[in-house]
This record gives sequence, C-alpha cells and structure tokens, in this order.
Amino acid sequence: FFSPTFMSKRKEEALRNVVARTMKRSRDLFINSHGLRAEVYEPARKVHVDIKTRIEYGMLEDIQEHQPLLAMAGTQVSKNKLITGPEAPALLALPAPQTTGSSSNGALTVGATKPDAAKLPSKSSSLQVLPVPASMLAAQQRARHKEPQWHAPWKLMKVISGHTGWVRTICVDHTNEWFATAGDDRVIKIWDLASSQLKLTLTGHISAVKGLAISKTSPYLFSVAEDKMVKCWDLETNQCIRHYHGHLSGVYSVALHPQLDILFSGGRDGTVRAWDMRTKGQIHCMAGHNHTVHTIATQAAKPQVISGSQDSTIRLWDLVKGASVKTLTNHKKGVRSIVCHPTEYTFVSASADNIKKWKCPDGDFMHNFRGHETIVHCLAINDDGVLVSGGDNGSIRLWDWETGHLFQDMDTIAQPGSLEAESAVFAATFDHSGTRLLTGEADKTIKIWREDPDATPETHPTRYNPDMVPKRY
Repeated sequence: FFSPTFMSKRKEEALRNVVARTMKRSRDLFINSHGLRAEVYEPARKVHVDIKTRIEYGMLEDIQEHQPLLAMAGTQVSKNKLITGPEAPALLALPAPQTTGSSSNGALTVGATKPDAAKLPSKSSSLQVLPVPASMLAAQQRARHKEPQWHAPWKLMKVISGHTGWVRTICVDHTNEWFATAGDDRVIKIWDLASSQLKLTLTGHISAVKGLAISKTSPYLFSVAEDKMVKCWDLETNQCIRHYHGHLSGVYSVALHPQLDILFSGGRDGTVRAWDMRTKGQIHCMAGHNHTVHTIATQAAKPQVISGSQDSTIRLWDLVKGASVKTLTNHKKGVRSIVCHPTEYTFVSASADNIKKWKCPDGDFMHNFRGHETIVHCLAINDDGVLVSGGDNGSIRLWDWETGHLFQDMDTIAQPGSLEAESAVFAATFDHSGTRLLTGEADKTIKIWREDPDATPETHPTRYNPDMVPKRY
C-alpha cells in the first residue's frame, strides 16, 4: 500500500519529532534557569550564621572591649549601644538575654550596669539576620581569589638522541653534573648535563627499564624493569653489585628514602616493597593495591611513603608498621605519577581524569589543576612554584603551584624518523637549580627546556580569569 519512499519520510519525520521534544525538555530543564542564583533555604542559612558567629566570636566575653573589631565590620557602637538601621550597615545584631534598655525604631540598646553585663548570646539564643550589602560580598569573593605569580614561558633548548626505544625515566644526580635515562631499549645511559654528551652505557636488564633512582649518600644507581629485577649499580666500577629479589611480576616504580638507607619499589604484583639498601633484605611487603603500582613518592615527614596505582587509589603508608594508614579514592582513573613539593608539606598526583593537589599528613584534598585533557604520565615541580605535566599525546602543561593557574601549554614534535603518534611524554624532571626541564619522550629523544630569558611581565602578561579558579571536586 505504501511505497518505500513514503515510509522513509514517515520515519524521518518521527525522528525529527523525537529530537525536537528532547531539545525542548532539555531547554526547559537547563537553559531557562541559566544564570539564576539558587534559592536559599532560610532555616539552613540561619543555622550556618549561628554556627559561624559562635565559632568566630565565642571567645569574646565583653562587647565593649572589642568595639574596634565591630567598627571594622561596619557597625556603629556607642558606649552602651549597638545601633542598626538604614544609617548603619550592620551585619548581625546580637540580642543580649539581660538588658536594661529598650529597643525601638530598629535600634537595639544594650544597657550595661556592670563590666560583664553585656554577654554574647548563649547556644539557645537566636540571631537577627540583617541584609548584607552586595559590595561587601563582592569584596570578600575577590579576596578569596589569589592572583597567580608571574612565570616566564619555557622554550625548547636542546634535543638529545641516543636511545633506540621509548625513554621511560629520567633522574638527575644531586651534584647537578650528570643525569641518567632509560627506556624500552633495556639500557641505562648517563649523560653530562652541561654538554649533553654520553658518558656511560649500562647493560644488564633483559626487558624495558621503568624507573631509576640515584643515591645522595653513596655512588649507587638503582634501576627497576619489567624483568622483575631491582638492580643496584656501583658507578665507581660501572657494575651491578646487588639484586633485590621478591617481586612476582614486572617492577614499574622505584624511590629512595631521603634520610634512611631504604629502597622502595612497586610493580605489577600490586605491592610496595621496602628493602635495606646494603643487606638486600626485604623490610616490608606493603600490600593493599589491587593493580599495578605506577608511582612511589617518599619524604622525611609523615606519611613517609605515598603510592599511586592503576586501581585509581592513592595510599599513605606507615613505614614503621608497614601498613596503609589512609586510602584516597578521589581519582576515577589510574594514578600514574605522584610528586612531593620540595619545600611545602603537600604533594600532587596525576591521572587521566585530573591532576589533584593534596595536603599532608592526612591527604586532605586541596584543589584540581584543570586543563590537561589526556592521560598524564609524569609530573615535576621546582622551587619557583612551577608544576609541569606531560601527557600521552605529546602535550606539556605548566601551572602556577599556588593558585593552579595554567600559564603555558605547548606540544612536542616527533623527531624525523619517528611516527607522528610517537610524541608521548613519559618522564619529566627539573635539574636541582630548577632552571632546566628534562623530558623523556616516545620519539626516543631527551629534550631540555629552559625559561625564555627575554620574557618580561609586559611582553608575556599573565592571562588570569578569576572566574576560572580551581574547583573542589
């Protein structure tokens, strides 16, 4: 009865009707209320003001002794009177349970026959909430947004070639004279930091090398790889002198305690193992993660060990007990990098969903670094407050540490002979002066970056929008 053309037109018309209804419902739900302030629930607001006042002024015993503080808040206080009205923009009028004066015409008079006659309200007393001027609220809102510190933009200074596989890890010696790199080509290379010349090549691993750590107290270099091995290299003899046996699968991360002779390693078996550097004995096998441990960070203060795993969790460990004291579950994707700030009591973690800043010792969440929309493999911080993140798509983002402001974004370019997709940044670290940034990438190169010496706040101003502040979610 109906031709195929007629039926197809009927289907298209029905589909357009469904889409139109869906768009109308979405507009009714969201667009009409866009920009409108949410309705304030009055009982909850009164409870909030009551609690806030009790916390702020609960220690005050005599209002007359604190007249300067009340005057700064915009309240006119006479000797025995707290006046509110159209001529005095007071925020709160605190009724006293015992008064000898009277209240009329919007004014509250507190009589005081004795020095302690005027007291703050008790817990059961209520507060008279008066309208707050919009200008004062705007000033308070601006005060919360701290402007970021100006940082000079960074630019590429040098490209170093020599590896035949992806460069997975970089570590700088504490003397700031040389650095070590390793990757999928199973070799460890040591380079002169000033001239970028190759000084030494160490071979011994039979699989991709995932992590390096250099001791500050002895001439030792530690390496971990997917061959389940944790090796200690003596840089005076250029030989492997110790093996640490215990991991049941590939080892992906390594770190050294800043004060003790303890080595930490984490791998695909989901454990963080603590080793005695000299005796090769295992001190702790700290289990708790359900997936690969990608990163380990250590510090002298508690928590001394912090680990991030592919199971999307961060664990804070008690080194004495060898047990987890807290698990952070804010991330929704695997945690691939954790770095502690060199001077502050904070640390930062990176995942595919976000970069998050935490406060020690309890791991209290502070804020996000938003803007790096990819899998973040590595992080680095210097003393000047510059945070660097390297992504899987070759992107590098630079942030102001204090405010979380993204002040520069740049993309690496794969070197000739490499695929266009081989631009991932797997490793990043600053030298100990904080003036040079070293990155290890999938194009088999090491790149050295530095600040632009000709940049000034006038030529490169900070593009800061106070509305785009880090959010707590």
